[in-house]
Amino acid sequence: MASKKILVIDDSKVIRMRVQDMLPTGNFDILEAKDGVQGLQLIREEMPSLIMLDFLLPKMNGWDVFQHIQGDPSLQSIPLVIMSGRKEEVTEKLPEPFEYFEFIEKPFEKAELMEAIKAAMMKARNRPHISASPTGASAGAAPAEIEALNTRIATLEKEVATLKSSSPRWSVSSSRN
Repeated sequence: MASKKILVIDDSKVIRMRVQDMLPTGNFDILEAKDGVQGLQLIREEMPSLIMLDFLLPKMNGWDVFQHIQGDPSLQSIPLVIMSGRKEEVTEKLPEPFEYFEFIEKPFEKAELMEAIKAAMMKARNRPHISASPTGASAGAAPAEIEALNTRIATLEKEVATLKSSSPRWSVSSSRN
């Protein structure tokens, strides 16, 4: 049994088989998912070494799967290749340059696939990891995490302002000036 797993998430059986045929034999276990829900489930269960993700999928589209991957620090280090025949739909949601994943436009040839996989592996290796600490919002934090932290900061600032205005100590020190 191969130690590396490649997950191909695509609703087209032809694409899944084509990718499998293009990969070197014996080096990988190929896992297949025909929609985003099944793909996300396999990502969490199998922790693949590489994810090849179609952007237009049934049940849960590739954009939603991408957001789940980016929102989970344990999944962010998995190299990701996004595949689509419509690059403009990808760049509408994820503007270039693609910092944390590689993009390959369908249809593609074996050499293009191999280059995309190598590039995705380099990008995953060079990606800064999000700290698990509650104050560890790094530049790689997902937008939802940043928004949640900003909301929490605003709430804490309001609580501090309320405490300052209602505390006798603050009132006394203010009246001495």
